[in-house]
Amino acid sequence: MSKPNKNLQLWRRLNGNAAGRWLFGKLVGFAAPYFRTIKPKFLTLEPGHVEIQMRNRRAVQNHLQSVHAIAMCNAAELVGGLCLDVSLDSRFRWIPVGMTVQYLKMAKTDLVARCEPGSAQFDQPGDVVMPVGVFDTDGVEVFHADITMRVSQKRH
Repeated sequence: MSKPNKNLQLWRRLNGNAAGRWLFGKLVGFAAPYFRTIKPKFLTLEPGHVEIQMRNRRAVQNHLQSVHAIAMCNAAELVGGLCLDVSLDSRFRWIPVGMTVQYLKMAKTDLVARCEPGSAQFDQPGDVVMPVGVFDTDGVEVFHADITMRVSQKRH
């Protein structure tokens, strides 16, 4: 693999304290404004493993006072995309092309979204599926997404 990508370099520079992790989240939200709606708190960002925390607050709730399905989709796309991004060789780029989701249980607590693709290969063009689990504070998976990402060579 070539040098770490810009997101991974920035994370490694800022991850030393809570203020740096907060700033990293703000910068991600600046680059992709829709992700700001869930106010992600980054816990882990490394090749093959990304985790964020999302608070259960009024702005992400549905009419049942549980976390809205689309808020969980947003969290899944964020962690799945960043996990692929920091795992890919710098010669490649990616874009999501599909998502299959399962709503397993009502999400009534704060949540952790986690992507750990295991033995997936990130060294060639093609489609790759990024699995994302969203867990409540008891560690129960309340939502699962399989996000299909299209990986292609960057144009030079």
